[in-house]
Amino acid sequence: MKLNLLSCDAQRPDRRAITKCIAEISSSINESLSAELTSILLEGDAVDIEIDDKNSGSGLRALRKLSIDYEIIE
Repeated sequence: MKLNLLSCDAQRPDRRAITKCIAEISSSINESLSAELTSILLEGDAVDIEIDDKNSGSGLRALRKLSIDYEIIE
């Protein structure tokens, strides 16, 4: 499943938690790339990631918990 992470609406976003979440739910993103994508997201640009279908429910829940707006592409 492909997601487009649009923005983070949290008052004080937890950069480490977002980085860890992206690395855990993504099918092909390591910790280093996840940190870079987190920076891009928090600067206000959208980020595309692909998550495993088996982790999709818990992954989407984790993103909502971190106040990250997303849209499902596929």
